[in-house]
Amino acid sequence: MSRVPFKGRIAPDPSRRRFIQGLAAGGVLMGLSPWGRPVWAEPAAVTANGTAPVLSGTEFDLTIAETPVDFTGNPRMATTVNGSLPGPTLRWREGDTVTIRVTNRLAVSTSIHWHGIILPYQMDGVPGVSFPGIAPGETFVYRFTLEQAGTYWYHSHSGFQEQTGIYGTMIVEPRGGERIRADRDYVVQLSDWTDEDPLVVFAKLKKQSDYYNFIEPTALDFFRDVGEEGLGKAIAKRRMWNRMRMSPTDLADISAYTYTYLMNGVTPAGNWTGLFNRGERVRLRFISSGTQSYFDVRIPGLKMTVVHVDGQDVEPVTVDEFRCGPGETYDVLVTPEDDAYTIFAQSMDRTGYARGTLATRAGLTAPVPAPDAPQWLTMADMMGSMGQAGGAMAGMQGMAQDPVHVRHARSEYGPSVDMRVDTPRTNLDDPGVGLRDNGRRVLTYADIHSLREPEDRREPGRDIELHLTGNMARYSWSLDGLEFGKSTPIHFRYGERLRVILHNDTMMSHPMHLHGMWSDVETPGGEFLARRHTVSVQPAQRVTFRVSADALGRWAWHCHLLYHMDAGMFREVVVA
Repeated sequence: MSRVPFKGRIAPDPSRRRFIQGLAAGGVLMGLSPWGRPVWAEPAAVTANGTAPVLSGTEFDLTIAETPVDFTGNPRMATTVNGSLPGPTLRWREGDTVTIRVTNRLAVSTSIHWHGIILPYQMDGVPGVSFPGIAPGETFVYRFTLEQAGTYWYHSHSGFQEQTGIYGTMIVEPRGGERIRADRDYVVQLSDWTDEDPLVVFAKLKKQSDYYNFIEPTALDFFRDVGEEGLGKAIAKRRMWNRMRMSPTDLADISAYTYTYLMNGVTPAGNWTGLFNRGERVRLRFISSGTQSYFDVRIPGLKMTVVHVDGQDVEPVTVDEFRCGPGETYDVLVTPEDDAYTIFAQSMDRTGYARGTLATRAGLTAPVPAPDAPQWLTMADMMGSMGQAGGAMAGMQGMAQDPVHVRHARSEYGPSVDMRVDTPRTNLDDPGVGLRDNGRRVLTYADIHSLREPEDRREPGRDIELHLTGNMARYSWSLDGLEFGKSTPIHFRYGERLRVILHNDTMMSHPMHLHGMWSDVETPGGEFLARRHTVSVQPAQRVTFRVSADALGRWAWHCHLLYHMDAGMFREVVVA
C-alpha cells in the first residue's frame, strides 16, 4: 500500500471516515454460518449494545478462542474471552479467594494478567517471567485472595493478543460495602481495533516509524508560522526539527488511518448507550485498554467528579476533561439533567475518537463534537526545564549536532537511543500536549490525591533511576538504552522501601506499569500524592514514586504501549 500525504490537520482522508466511525452494527458477528467460522471459534456471547456479560462469585471458567468480528465492513478474527469483546466483566469481593480456570482453544500459547491486582507472582500471568504461559488445549488455574477493592482490568500478556481482543474489566467490591454511592454504575472500556495483523503493523513501524502519522507539518503550517513569528524564526524552527530528525507532530505511533476506536466494544457509529433518569447520580468506570492510544475524555455539557483512580479512592475533584493513558482507570460521578449527553474520548493525535451516549431512553443522541486540532510538541516536551526557561533554540541545535550525547556509561547508549534530556521538568500540573490552554478544566497528576496514606511511612533507603529511551527512526524502545533481552533484571531487596525515578528522554508519553507492587507517586518535593499501578511519564519529564518491596518473586515492569513493550521497553524485577 502506497503512502499518500495527508492534506490537513484534523483527521485522515474523508474517504476513510467509515474506518474512524466504524459500522453501526459492528462487533462480534452473531449467527455466522458454520462454514464461515473455524472449528475453534467460540459462539458469540455478548449482550445487546456492546455490554459485556457480567460474571460474579468465586469460581470462574474462561475460554480463550477466536471469534469472528466486523467493525469496519471487513470481517476479521478476534481473540476473545468467552466469545465476547471486551471479555466478561468479573465482579469480585474484597477478602474472597477466587479461582479462575482459563482454557486455551487457540493454536498458540496465551495468558491473562490481572492488571493492578496484588497477588503471588506465580498468578501474575506474564509468560517467561511468572509462568510459562497457557499452551494450546491446556487449562491454567489462577487462584488468589483479593486484598483490595476497586476498578481494575485484565488482558493477555502474550504477543499482540491484547490488540486483537483479550481484555475485560474486574470490579472488586469493598468488604464493607461500596463507599461511593451511585444510582447507576457503568463500565466504559476504551480500546483500539485494527483490521491489520498486528505483526504487519509492527513491521511497518520498524520500517517507517511515522507510517501512520498523517498530521506532519505542511506548507500551510510554515506560512502560518511566518505570519505569526516572522520568516527568520519560521525557517529556524524547521531547520531545528530537520536537524533533530524528529517531528513536532509525533504524538502517536498509530492513528485512525488503521485504528477504529471502541467504547465497550462498540464503534462510534454503533453508539454504546447508558441509560439514566434525570437527577440520578451515575458512576462511570473508565478503563483505558487502548493498545497504543491515549484517550482524552469529556462529556460536553456535563461536569465529571473524579473519585477513584487506579483502584484507589481519591479526594473528589471536578473537571471537564481528563487524559486516560493505556493501563489507567478513572471512575467519575456525573448527575445528568438533560435527555442525552455524548461521552467523547478523542485520541491524543486527534485523528479519531470513541463515542457513546448517556440518555434517558434508547435511541436518543446528543451532538458529537469535532476532534480538537492537534497541538505540536513544545520546547518543554523536547528539553524539559531548559525548554521552559529559555535558551532552548541554541540547546536544541547543539543536541541536533550530537543526538546521542552520552550521559551514563557509553555501553548503555548507541543505536537504540537518538535523544536525551539533561534538564527534565518535574511539574505534575501539566495536562499534557493537546490539553494545554484549551479553555476546559483538565485533570492533572497534581490534582489526584489518594484518600488513604500509604501504610509504609518509611523514608526510602535508596534510589533507583531508570531512563525511558528510544530511537524513533529505528522504532526501538528501551530502558537505559537497553532493550529487553540485552538487559539484566533489576533487583529489589525484600522488605525495603525505595524511591524510583523515571526520567523520560523521549518525545512520547510512556505509561509505565510495575507489576506486583504499588507505586506511591510523590510531588517534586517528596510528599505523597497518590497510589498508582500505572504511572504515565510525559516527554522530557521526571517523575518519582516510592515502592515497598513486599512481594517476593519475579515481576514485569514495562511501558503499557504494547508496541513499545514489544520493541524493548520492558525489564524484569526480582524481589528477593
